Amino acid sequence: MTIEQRVVLVEELFHNLDIEITEFKSHTQLSCVAGCGKCCNHPEIDASPLEFLPWAFHLFLNGEAEKVLTTLNQSTVNRCFIYNPLSLLDKNKGNCSNYQYRGLICRLFGFGANTDKYGQLRLATCKIIKEGQAENYNKSTELINKGLPIPIFTDYYMNLSQIDFQLGNVIVPINKALKLAIEEVLQYYAYRPMPSGHFNCA
Repeated sequence: MTIEQRVVLVEELFHNLDIEITEFKSHTQLSCVAGCGKCCNHPEIDASPLEFLPWAFHLFLNGEAEKVLTTLNQSTVNRCFIYNPLSLLDKNKGNCSNYQYRGLICRLFGFGANTDKYGQLRLATCKIIKEGQAENYNKSTELINKGLPIPIFTDYYMNLSQIDFQLGNVIVPINKALKLAIEEVLQYYAYRPMPSGHFNCA
């Protein structure tokens, strides 16, 4: 399967997830706090390279892939490379510098569920939402227990791995996932024609 085909399939998966999350949020009224980037600033986020393939392909088409890969390789920051803190004094406030191309983990966290050891679905969200939106959080837990549809982490990662078993099943620290995604795109086009309509990608 070509890079372009895999990117389209990942983006379709993300589109379906976005619809499901929008529906879930409409029933629960849960939402991220505007300007909060605490989860993005966490040093131990893991992800797969495949969920960042659209991001890497976007960089490649815009001639930025090699430059960004060099910067990533030289970076000593352990938070997500794409996260953009608004202040050096408070790194928990900020935003995603490439929100359209954020990964699956970024989309699921806060509005997706894991299954606990008893087989019950548990909303995976942050302390800020649990405490700051306690009423809506408790209501959402009740609704989930009553059968309200919610995106499930394992289901989406299983669907992701079906697009590309190798890239979808490698779970590594997020910045490593970003590097591997860029390397996959660069290696793919090293000896292949450039995508249609593009001549100076890198």
